[in-house]
Amino acid sequence: MTTTAPRLGHAVTRLLLVVAALLGTLLATAGPASAHAALTGSDPQDGAVVATAPKDVDLTFSEQVAMGADSIRVLDPSGKRVDTGEIRDMCSGSIVRYGVELLPGLPDGTYTVAWQTVSADSHPVSGAFTFSVGAPSTTSVALPEQTAGGGIVGALYGIARYLSYAGFVVLVGGGAFVLVCWPRGASVRPVQRLVVRGWLTLTGATLAMLLLRNPYTGSGRLADVFDLAGLQAVLATKTGAALSSRLLLLGAAALFVAVLFGAYARRTDEKELKDLTFGLALGGTVVAAGIAGTWALAEHASTGLQPGIAMPVDILHLLAVAGWLGGLTTLLVALYRAPSVGRAAVERYSKLAFGSVVVLVATGIYQSWRQVGTWSALTDTRYGQLLLVKIGLVAVLLGIAWVSRRWVQRLGEAAEVSDVDDAGGSEETGDSGAVGASEEAGASGAAGDSGDVEGAAPGGADEVGAARSEQLARQRAAVATARRKRERDADPERAGLRRSVLTEAAVAVVLLAVTTVLTSTEPARTEEEAGRLKASSGSSAVPNRPIDVRMPFDTGGVDGKGTVQLTLSPGRTGANALHIFVLRPNGRPLDVPEVKVSFTLTEKQIGPLPVLPDRIQTGHWTASGVQLPMAGEWQMQVTVRTSEIDQTTIDKNVKIG
Repeated sequence: MTTTAPRLGHAVTRLLLVVAALLGTLLATAGPASAHAALTGSDPQDGAVVATAPKDVDLTFSEQVAMGADSIRVLDPSGKRVDTGEIRDMCSGSIVRYGVELLPGLPDGTYTVAWQTVSADSHPVSGAFTFSVGAPSTTSVALPEQTAGGGIVGALYGIARYLSYAGFVVLVGGGAFVLVCWPRGASVRPVQRLVVRGWLTLTGATLAMLLLRNPYTGSGRLADVFDLAGLQAVLATKTGAALSSRLLLLGAAALFVAVLFGAYARRTDEKELKDLTFGLALGGTVVAAGIAGTWALAEHASTGLQPGIAMPVDILHLLAVAGWLGGLTTLLVALYRAPSVGRAAVERYSKLAFGSVVVLVATGIYQSWRQVGTWSALTDTRYGQLLLVKIGLVAVLLGIAWVSRRWVQRLGEAAEVSDVDDAGGSEETGDSGAVGASEEAGASGAAGDSGDVEGAAPGGADEVGAARSEQLARQRAAVATARRKRERDADPERAGLRRSVLTEAAVAVVLLAVTTVLTSTEPARTEEEAGRLKASSGSSAVPNRPIDVRMPFDTGGVDGKGTVQLTLSPGRTGANALHIFVLRPNGRPLDVPEVKVSFTLTEKQIGPLPVLPDRIQTGHWTASGVQLPMAGEWQMQVTVRTSEIDQTTIDKNVKIG
């Protein structure tokens, strides 16, 4: 019983099912693109209650961000904007801080700060928090449920990102496979179609990303893709410049593809072919590196540690991925649609893939160190977990590649010399060569019969004889080609190689999807650094303002009404100084027999921690060294006694950083 390889239609169907299932899983669980710049502090802090309205609101980020006119908005309880709209750059050294001034004379109440910007590696960042002046109040401000980069626009942008990577891999890897491994493949139609489709996919995805960029980083409305003013603003950004540069480079790539499948495929002179190969290899490498550079200049590699080293390393990484996975895809198509690809071509690809893997591992180690930083981050962050999945998939690919290498070594001599046997156009027709030749022979035979009937003219018999001889030669060639194709399809070694390469390609699709999600996930090093900055909000990078709280009270007795004003300084974990002012309704100091304070962190079941302040003067009580061991939402309870029998307890939640 002979072993036959599966048909391409079934193979493609399986690959498409893998792609659909994978994209559905990843895009469903990934959510919007994770912010690569995190908010590490604010002034006022989230949830703070201040005695008087601040003059401005300041935000501190973990890395550089791009601020626009509406990047920071402050809204009063009714939803009216109360900031001036002028963003102030307060960055100093490694501290990334921006602020916006507030209108004077703001009344008491709860104010909402909504912010949205774009991090240095092109991903949108957004959030909101509240603070109160005097005392908290109800607010009608409805914060958007959808974060920046989410919704249908975010999903479409994510798909376009995936398709752009896939198109780049097929375009560059396919061209490299033809030039380095299988020059005769330039005349094979299925290979031509594959590379051209890679170019079309990358071009279409880049255009889609350019149009979606404005709503992706802004409103989130799909209709804004037609906003020409927004598109013009996008072109002025780093990401817009990278996408437009990619489109220009794709024009040069189109010329490369045209020459590769045109003049190069038709060249027969060995010297001319060698010169053209060198020119295409040099020009193609420059164009491919330029296209890869558009990712490096706009995303992860352009920010963070050592960008001057990270960007060229990222370019090499992308080129290595394309050489390996793009060449693998081209080999798969060649094995199914042009079985005449010989052992020598497969072995040359094996060497190309080995070199690509070496570069991939070296650059991947550097990128992992740069983006992860610590061993714990590999398991404690989403980026590290995805990186482990990627490493596992690469290991699986290497294992399958080893199996494919064994199949190559077992290929018979017929496969080794098939490139020579197929001279005369069988590669140009691929699997359909025998059919096409038979149809041509049938058409020629019909012409010959017609000539025989009409061949009464002198010399007609000679012409008919020559035509029939040519027809017979074509028929013999078609039969021989069909026989060789059947033999190749029945070769168990070749069938095994096809299945092995198909499995590699399926795993490569999964690997590419994981890589796409990885590039839109907050790096582990950034996530950990942002966490440390938030935990140590008392550092110089994150300013703190004393917590001021005003609480009315009524004990029910004589002089039982008034206001307690508390100031907790510096308002963070550790030792704090507490000042308490007891005031009459008219604002004058009220002398009371006793004031007691306690702090409780309900979430961690800490407290109540009692504080017994000392009386300094009429209406003024103080306590030093008030220890608050952890950050969180603390409940502050104040007991005021105005007589021997009249007292009341009031409470307020305060945010301790």
